[in-house]
Amino acid sequence: MTDLFENPVGLKGFEFCEFSGPQPDAIARVFELLGFTLVAHHRSKNVELYRQGGINFILNREPNSEAFYFGQEHGNSAAGMGFRVENAHHAYQYVLDKGAQPIEIPTGPMELRLPAIKGIGGAPIYLIDRYEDGSSIYDIDFNFIDGVDRHPPGYGFYEIDHLTHNVYKGRMNHWASFYETLFNFREIRYFDIKGEYTGLTSKAMTAPDGKIRIPLNEEASKGGGQIEEFLMAFNGEGIQHIALRTDNLLESVDQLRAGGLELMTAPPETYYQMLEERLPGHGEPVDELKSRGILLDGNTEDGPRLLLQIFSTCQLGPVFFEFIQRKKDDGFGEGNFKALFESIERDQLNRGVIEKPE
Repeated sequence: MTDLFENPVGLKGFEFCEFSGPQPDAIARVFELLGFTLVAHHRSKNVELYRQGGINFILNREPNSEAFYFGQEHGNSAAGMGFRVENAHHAYQYVLDKGAQPIEIPTGPMELRLPAIKGIGGAPIYLIDRYEDGSSIYDIDFNFIDGVDRHPPGYGFYEIDHLTHNVYKGRMNHWASFYETLFNFREIRYFDIKGEYTGLTSKAMTAPDGKIRIPLNEEASKGGGQIEEFLMAFNGEGIQHIALRTDNLLESVDQLRAGGLELMTAPPETYYQMLEERLPGHGEPVDELKSRGILLDGNTEDGPRLLLQIFSTCQLGPVFFEFIQRKKDDGFGEGNFKALFESIERDQLNRGVIEKPE
């Protein structure tokens, strides 16, 4: 999907996701469970580059850095993200003129200055216009490890599909306006999900390039629900989950399981029994989906447009990962959203986080 609407900042997809926290070795272990490989070290900072396909995960271990302080406040977490842009100088000036708050990222001699602004929870959003092999920020600021594939295939994941934010009640419109005003995002989906005891509302925001998707979640109930639990555990607003895209989810899930990553409990038997009724003529191998716990969504009215997805358990504090395969469907699994919500709600009941009303 391209040229959805005017793209004043020249957005061209996600460039990286940055991570930090008090236990960086535990973060590195999660990367390995996800199929990522350490490919490079920063020339002057204690920063590492992990890769899989076209996905860049940066582990920032640098003391007293912006990411370090974010990690101290929020625990092991996603501490920033990079957006690809056509011209970083132009993009930076544009968002500053629109009211963005600048963040100064210290640099050493002969290093690139990466323009950044304050995003969700104070995490930086970096604006990156050097991403082609041979002239990228990594070619300039990092040393690649000899003998290691610079673009390891991993488990078949090749791009960040979306990054979901959890925000305080009453703040969803603020963050929707933030992305609309600075980057000309548009709301493409709105969910109002009610479980048996709690609820949430969600706005799915998409950038003009169609490649940067950021759903925003807000608690709908008076308290005690999934979003509030995240905000308490995370100590504030932030990135709740990172979705990684593959073109063969069955194979990718088999590799994730073989590698030891814990995935969320499969939905009940009735979910798969109802698939043909919900998506007649979908053509997917139901037994193979069921054996792996993969969810299926989309529409089959004018030929199948499908979305396959599955979620990990929480891997970095309350932060988890989603694994997704798109077959002509650009949604977020609306048909699965309620089923997922209710499964998390059941887990909260079991753990005593929420109680059944009298």
